Amino acid sequence: MPFAPVLHSEWLKIRTLRSLVAGLGALVLVTAAFSALAGLDNSADADFDPLFSAFFGVSFGQIAAITFGAQAVSAEFQGGALRVSLSAVPHRGRWFAAKATAIGVPVLAVGLLTGCVSLAVGKAVLGDRASGMSWSEGLRGVVGCGIYLALMALFAAGLAMLLRSGVATLSVLIPFLLIVSFVVGDVSGSAADFLPDKAGQVALHETWGGALGPWTGLAVTAVWAGVALLAGAWSVRRRDA
Repeated sequence: MPFAPVLHSEWLKIRTLRSLVAGLGALVLVTAAFSALAGLDNSADADFDPLFSAFFGVSFGQIAAITFGAQAVSAEFQGGALRVSLSAVPHRGRWFAAKATAIGVPVLAVGLLTGCVSLAVGKAVLGDRASGMSWSEGLRGVVGCGIYLALMALFAAGLAMLLRSGVATLSVLIPFLLIVSFVVGDVSGSAADFLPDKAGQVALHETWGGALGPWTGLAVTAVWAGVALLAGAWSVRRRDA
């Protein structure tokens, strides 16, 4: 079967699952809500970063992105759905590529929308404190937000295929993103700059002092996502459905 109809079938699966569609909606709402809350904090801070304040909610919205990626894959392991999928598309690599594309593209689109909404909400709440933010910085933040969220969804999708469980994937990633990453960052110094979340979120900062810049940081996150997808592709090709 050619790639296009495989991709179409995978997209149909995703858009007909209400939980997945709701997850994309939650991505926008959660990110914008936490960005607004961050902007309401009027405490003085010499290191205040108006761009990151506007995109602060991405740290929480990414949970919706990885949940979307993990659930889209884990649905294949319920009721023998994976056997049916691979019977229709015997070329397993092509099927997994279509699955990854059907996950990454909508998250990228919703992520760009999320970036626009977060920037607008953040600037509105920050008021005069956002006056130093340039147009190019805001555009970088919006684009970086979309790419980062799409990469994290793909990272979760690859890991879910490897672990064959959405619950196991979220049990690993959510504590890592919310707890472990911050602890490791405080202890290991510059080594933490290469963690997938910290590297990718450099694009959301107005200034940065680490080893990575906005685009090199996203490239590091892309490497993490790529490795996870390769591991997932290996799993689907080598293990029984």
